[in-house]
Amino acid sequence: MISSVAGTVAHVEDESVVVVVGGVGLSVAVVPQLARSLTVGEEVHLHTTLIVREDALSLYGFASRDELVVFGQLLGVTGVGPKSALGVLSSLTVSQIAEAVDADDDGPFRRVSGIGPKTAKLIVVQLAGKLAAPRAVATTSAPARGAVPAQVTQALVGLGWSERLAAEAVASVADTASDADRASVQALLRLTLAVLGPARKEPANG
Repeated sequence: MISSVAGTVAHVEDESVVVVVGGVGLSVAVVPQLARSLTVGEEVHLHTTLIVREDALSLYGFASRDELVVFGQLLGVTGVGPKSALGVLSSLTVSQIAEAVDADDDGPFRRVSGIGPKTAKLIVVQLAGKLAAPRAVATTSAPARGAVPAQVTQALVGLGWSERLAAEAVASVADTASDADRASVQALLRLTLAVLGPARKEPANG
């Protein structure tokens, strides 16, 4: 199972991104909001899940672990496949999904393209009690999170670390950081510096 991907963005489309990891380009399906926040050449860290089928191996990526968890829960709903689950996360934030389920309101899901009335009701019924309480900070900054690691990496390069070391450190820290810290350049930089040590001005050798 590929649980995360950290590398350089090589190509971006409306609902997918190619991330180069160790010289290999991985095509990752993402929500449009995340795709729009990424640019070719920047470093990105995505939480991923690999869907295995007889005729394909499909990788789905998300800016936050909360989105990944909700994606997995949506896949457990009768009649919801990967494309439909991604469609829900394209139209609704994690908090909006949790709020709708908590309120037993299938309206927001019925408005998602590809989700019919029966499936919308099943989402509400089968996810009841499974979603964490809504967290505003986890959703308000989600679309921009993909760019945060790249900004932190560049800041570390400016402080003297090699780009490779900086990117690896940022990806490692982001994987265990809170949603709020992953969404903040200042917070993620502070946490990464705590791992790397004092800032260095001398050139790094790798």
